[in-house]
Amino acid sequence: MSGIVYRGFQQGMTTTWTLGKVIFPITLLITILQFTPVLPWIIEMLTPVMGLLGLSGEAAVPLVLGNSLNLYAGIAAIVSFDFTVKEVFILAVMLSFSHNLFIESAVASKVGVSWWLIVGIRVGLALLGGLLINLLWHGGAEQAQYGLIKSADTVPVGWGEIALQGMQTALMAVVQLGLIVIPLMIIMQFMREKGWLAMLSNKLAPSMRFLGMEKNTSMTMVAGLTIGLAYGAGLMIQAVKEDNVSKKDMSLALIFLVACHAVVEDTLIFIPLGIPVWPLLLIRLVTAILLTMTIAIIWNRLEKKKRKETNQHEHSYNTF
Repeated sequence: MSGIVYRGFQQGMTTTWTLGKVIFPITLLITILQFTPVLPWIIEMLTPVMGLLGLSGEAAVPLVLGNSLNLYAGIAAIVSFDFTVKEVFILAVMLSFSHNLFIESAVASKVGVSWWLIVGIRVGLALLGGLLINLLWHGGAEQAQYGLIKSADTVPVGWGEIALQGMQTALMAVVQLGLIVIPLMIIMQFMREKGWLAMLSNKLAPSMRFLGMEKNTSMTMVAGLTIGLAYGAGLMIQAVKEDNVSKKDMSLALIFLVACHAVVEDTLIFIPLGIPVWPLLLIRLVTAILLTMTIAIIWNRLEKKKRKETNQHEHSYNTF
């Protein structure tokens, strides 16, 4: 038992170090940028685009903060303005697809999938979701009621306080990561050595094949769906090393998860904003399934075509 805990702890520390090297500098940079003219300049640049999404200019603030930092920053910005229910729902859908963009995408890219691909899919889904809701939904014109949620934040004064807050935020992000990842790795090591992961993979295998993946991708999917991309990346990295998950399957898993990850937490935190959360969950889940299945079908056809061309070439060569 102690051996399992030790091996799990080692795995957790290694993963925390690997991911912390990504999370710390990005969190530090983004936190400091909040208090410089850079983010206001970005917000000003995005304001004209907001009209195409059915949003007012102020909506650029939660979108920029949510994508730069996390969903909580985006929600804190939302409650600072008077938006309609439709605007809040559009913001919720967009931020569900595309939030904490730099950290989550950078961490996920550690698995071996292109950072640009991950970011492109997330931003593309966010823009498409916002456009479709704006065009198809003609309700929600009433003022949004935010319930008991309040926006409260202390603004640091001077570069010293800004740098200190940035360091504290970045350090806490890594500590929080470790507090989640290390116990999780110990549990996963225990389940792995007891054979429970194999049993779980077998039960989830039909679902994986439905999405075009092998059953050994199941733990990656469970991790991403429950605890998100940033924290789930630890299990993803371990899966690539120990479960022999192919690059194709890991790519498909990440494509699914960039559209639909941390489904419980990311959905529930929007409840205080007074919007319908079930449609929000269904939009993410259906989008993830359809997108992954489509890419898997295209990928399989391209592989089949390539194999056919290779066989024909070899046959021609042998005949010659």
